[in-house]
Amino acid sequence: MKFFVDTAEVEAIAELHALGMVDGVTTNPSLILKSGRDILEVTKEICSIVPGPVSAEVVATKSEDMIAEGRKLAAIAPNIAVKVPLTWDGLKTCKVLSGEGFMVNVTLCFSVNQALIAAKAGATFISPFVGRLDDINMDGMELIGDIRTVYDNYDFKTEILAASIRTVNHVTQCALIGADVITAPPNVIKSLASHPLTDKGLDQFLKDWAKTGQKIV
Repeated sequence: MKFFVDTAEVEAIAELHALGMVDGVTTNPSLILKSGRDILEVTKEICSIVPGPVSAEVVATKSEDMIAEGRKLAAIAPNIAVKVPLTWDGLKTCKVLSGEGFMVNVTLCFSVNQALIAAKAGATFISPFVGRLDDINMDGMELIGDIRTVYDNYDFKTEILAASIRTVNHVTQCALIGADVITAPPNVIKSLASHPLTDKGLDQFLKDWAKTGQKIV
C-alpha cells in the first residue's frame, strides 16, 4: 500500500520523504490556506521533493473553468494529479483531462456509485473520505471494501486512495481491505511507529543498561 501525506507543509513532507515514507502528496484549498503560501509556488516546491503524484485541487465549479485550472496546475510539473470534486462537472473535467494524459484524483467520494462513475470517467485515483463518514455514524471502511469489490469485479484500473484518515486503525483497516493508497496527515503517519509496549520495553532495557555501568561509545 502506498502512503501519501496530506499536507502542504514542505518541511513535514521533506522529513517523511527522507525516510521513504512518502509515495505522493495530497493537498486541498484548506491545506494551502494553512500553509500561508501561493498555491503555484508551494505545489512546485512539493513536486521537486516528491517524485510521486502530487494532488493539486481546482477551485472552480463549472467544467470549462475546472478544465482551464486543471491544465494550469498540470503544467507545474509532470507528477501533478489534478484534483476535482465528484460532481457532474468534475466528472466532465476528469474525462477531458485524463484523455489528455493527465493524472486525475476525483475527491469527496462517499458512495460506491460515485466511485463507479469516476472510474468510468477515467479517474487515476478515487478518494473516499473515511473519517467524514465515521463522523455521521456511517462505516467508512465498509465503503472502501465495497469499492474494492466493485473495482475488482470489473478490473477497473482506478486506484482507491483512502482519504480523511484520522487514526492508525484506519491505516491498518485500509491495508487489510486492500486500498491502493492512504493519504494521512504527518502526525498520523508518524504515529504508526508508536506502541505502548515498545515504549515499556525500551524503558526497561535502558534501566537495565544503566545498571551495567557500560558505554558503547
